[in-house]
Amino acid sequence: MDRFVVTYRIVAEDEADAAARAASIALEDTVEIPRDVVPAGYVEDVVLGRVESVTARGGGVWTALIGYHVDAVGRELPQLLNVILGNASILRGVKAVDLAPDAALAERFPGARFGAAGVRRLTGRASGGFVCPVIKPQGSSAETLARLCYLSAVAGADIVKEDHGLANQDAAPFRERIGACAEAVGRANAERRDQGDTTQALYFANLCGPPHQLRDQAYYAKESGAHGILLIPGLHGFDAMFELAQDPDFDLPIMAHPSHLGPYVLSPDHGYGHGMLFGQLMRLAGADISVFPNHGGRFGFSVDECEEIVRACRDPEGLGPAILPSPGGGMSPERLPDMMAQYGEDCVYLLGGSLLRAGDRIGELIAEMRAALSGRD
Repeated sequence: MDRFVVTYRIVAEDEADAAARAASIALEDTVEIPRDVVPAGYVEDVVLGRVESVTARGGGVWTALIGYHVDAVGRELPQLLNVILGNASILRGVKAVDLAPDAALAERFPGARFGAAGVRRLTGRASGGFVCPVIKPQGSSAETLARLCYLSAVAGADIVKEDHGLANQDAAPFRERIGACAEAVGRANAERRDQGDTTQALYFANLCGPPHQLRDQAYYAKESGAHGILLIPGLHGFDAMFELAQDPDFDLPIMAHPSHLGPYVLSPDHGYGHGMLFGQLMRLAGADISVFPNHGGRFGFSVDECEEIVRACRDPEGLGPAILPSPGGGMSPERLPDMMAQYGEDCVYLLGGSLLRAGDRIGELIAEMRAALSGRD
């Protein structure tokens, strides 16, 4: 195959309308000129998107497969996204739902630096699901947040993640908070080692700055002792994540947060499919862990949509190594057995507000989760 293929869900009046819409997508996302003036030769044969098939699905819905040559992309991620769903995102009734890469695309976009296997290696956790308390809320002091980090890490957490709402607020400025939290997790890890524990907690600091400060913030977090970063591609851009993931000097795992991305998936007729956005595109852009709202929580994702995300994160045919799905959004320890049955071991299990309800029992709660995710009573 000399083209990567994007699958689109198209709403159309009839077969002719569906075929015309597919042809329009192929034009709009590549040459963006009328079909009759597309130059013959290289532009028409290579650069122009190619409609591979249009198939009726019933109820006024069709599936279109469109192939694109990597020459239409070049080597930059923004242009790849522009080809996948650029002008087509403005067309009514068009939703991108799947990406099948070819060898050329896979070579230019290698995906996550660590992936699921790399994160497991960094934690030293040979098996079992990952316990990930979320440190919050904003408005807390750096000292308070650091204490939560310590209590979670010393009790056996695998990843201690800052909440995505912790930015550079006066209550806990970025540099002060990062240093305090990194020190707290480092101290907890030292105590775990002294007790013979061969695993460690990874502290993920949330990046929050404007574009010209983001790289400096990432390196400050690393130099302060953070083991990874949390980034919001819906705000900072997928390319910001891609650049850090491909930077050999940065070399830390990245967790992607779904904030600001809801409008891209919530409509059945526009945007992206759940698995494509939170699985395939996160892998493409270099996320090692993809956070998404679990079904039954505060948000509205269905069981099928969540399973679609997980399959895309783990698909062996996807770009780069498999990554870790991370369901959250109003989860509780009581739901853990059902979540484990659904998602299995290669999953990062978030716990936010429920953690704070534990009060002085935070350590006990983390230990209980750790035991449950390791298959111990």
